[in-house]
Order: sequence, then structure tokens, then C-alpha cells
Amino acid sequence: QVQLLESGGGLVQAGDSLRLSCAASGLTFGSYAMGWFRQVPGKEREFVAAITEGGSGTYYAASVKGRFTISRDNAKSMVYLQMISLKPADTAVYYCALHVGGNYFDRRTYTSWGQGTQVTVSS
Repeated sequence: QVQLLESGGGLVQAGDSLRLSCAASGLTFGSYAMGWFRQVPGKEREFVAAITEGGSGTYYAASVKGRFTISRDNAKSMVYLQMISLKPADTAVYYCALHVGGNYFDRRTYTSWGQGTQVTVSS
């Protein structure tokens, strides 16, 4: 059974940095691309970033490009999201998920969602 567990969220001020982590178990981690999404109440879950199986390819939403960096450590079955220059608009619950093929930007191509970690950025 695939399990994803996010951590690292918190309350920070605008301009601060955070690093989110996602620990994966129950799968051959290095065989799957991974993604980060975020969601605020009343809105759809939106794509943030994705990384290919080996880590050589990365994809970002326009709103976070240049500020967020996705990375992974296949030996540890971990995927990370380094966030800098945080803005109040980045406030959301952040989720990691397993990519099962197709468009990296489409949340319908992901499965096995974690429980999420809250990121709150105050102005």
C-alpha cells in the first residue's frame, strides 16, 4: 500500500523560506515521477511542481517558478519542495502525490495523495 506523508509546513512571514518534505513508502519510489499540489478552501487543488523519476526533469507552475524548487532523494524515498520568498498567496495546504503518467500539470494524472501540510504566510 502506497503511503505519502508530508511535513515541514508552518506559519511564516512574507519573504521567509520553508522546505516541505514528503516521505514515500510501499512503492518502488525511483520508478515514479512525483508532484506537489496545493489547495485553499473553496478552490480546486492546483499544481505546484513535479519531478521526473530520476530527478533530471522538473516542472513548475508559473506562480512559483523561480521561487520554489522541487527535488528528490531516491535512496531515501523522499521528495522535497524548497520555497523561498514566500507570499501570502502561497498560503494553502500542500500535498505530494504520485504521478501515474500523462500531463504533469493535470491533477488527474496523480494518485495516492498524502494528508497534506499547512503553510500559512502572513503579510
